[in-house]
Amino acid sequence: MDVLWAPWRMAYVGGGAALAGCIFCPLPDVSDRERLVLGRTPVSVVMLNRYPYASGHLMIAPRRHTADLSALPDDEYGDLAQTLRRSMASVREALRPQGMNVGMNLGACAGAGIVDHLHWHVVPRWTGDTNFMTTAAETRVMPQHLLATYDALRPAFAWLDDAR
Repeated sequence: MDVLWAPWRMAYVGGGAALAGCIFCPLPDVSDRERLVLGRTPVSVVMLNRYPYASGHLMIAPRRHTADLSALPDDEYGDLAQTLRRSMASVREALRPQGMNVGMNLGACAGAGIVDHLHWHVVPRWTGDTNFMTTAAETRVMPQHLLATYDALRPAFAWLDDAR
């Protein structure tokens, strides 16, 4: 029998993964790489999902702590939309996916894991990237370590370095 080891998942399934405070809001003394933050604009933050559906699963959120998409001022929404669009181009450049899922879950009943801070998900997809494991064993097989994905994506997000 083959064994699939994913020890980093225990923090998630055991409930011990929660950081103090919101994952999208600044944390003192934690590096961007540790937090998986690829970069920021004055309004937005782009980061990898620590518990991804596929390698390269990004989240784009406003830097301001808010759950209300409809209340965002036009300039903030515009920055977020532009950051989402450019982030998708960066993922295409760095990872060469064959497609992408892009979406947002607003509210707990809609599936939001982080209810108080809205965010878009960008999930790169490749033909054959899912198999029976997800449906039969409730397990995801990630072909690349999370920090290796961060290191592969970070250069493609250099455009965020000057946007702060």
